[in-house]
Amino acid sequence: MSCFRFKAFQVIQSASPMKVGTDGVLLGAWTRIGSSDRRILDIGTGTGLLALMMAQRAPQAEILGVDIDSIEEARLNADLSAWGSRIHLQQTPVQEFQAAPFDLILSNPPFFVESLRCPDRGRTMARHAVALPFEELRDAVVRLLKPEGRFALVLPIVEAERFVALAAEVLRPIRRTEVRTTPRHPAKRVLLEMVHAASEQAVEPMTELMIGTGEHETYTDEYRALTGDFYLKF
Repeated sequence: MSCFRFKAFQVIQSASPMKVGTDGVLLGAWTRIGSSDRRILDIGTGTGLLALMMAQRAPQAEILGVDIDSIEEARLNADLSAWGSRIHLQQTPVQEFQAAPFDLILSNPPFFVESLRCPDRGRTMARHAVALPFEELRDAVVRLLKPEGRFALVLPIVEAERFVALAAEVLRPIRRTEVRTTPRHPAKRVLLEMVHAASEQAVEPMTELMIGTGEHETYTDEYRALTGDFYLKF
């Protein structure tokens, strides 16, 4: 059985085409949670990683996760955690998902838009914007997000710029962190926090996060501090 163990929970991932990865952990740790956030939605929940991280960080909140694919593994992971009663999962396309608006929405969305598709259908669905094109993700977020709610997501640099441009009339970024693996490498990922275009929430200066120092398996203090509540190695 494939299982990734964190400090406060475990993620069984034998059936999931996309395993626990740095992108998801970064998003779950980086996303801001307000004291008044009571409803949190994880779009494309997969193994339930983000839902579990939100349940750990937001004891006051109900967490909902939706996915077009099976949620059985996510349900198992939720039930094995200390927060199973606060995590609710539904197998449905988010385009058809109906619910009261959310204070916070997160997504580690499929992002390969024009590249060749992988022959494995599960990985294709998870990595390519096939079942959830950016335009439909944008529309779902606009429909499900409270007027002063926040939407957090992680994408590669090029895809992030594409999503921001597609959403410009209805969602705008107020917080952006570019992620570099080491000082020798350019940023490869972007963490974004977006709000409704009409929201008056202020834009913050862009920041940068370095994961490694450049030495073998040596991580920066900033990365350790961000993910220290989760990774066993920290």
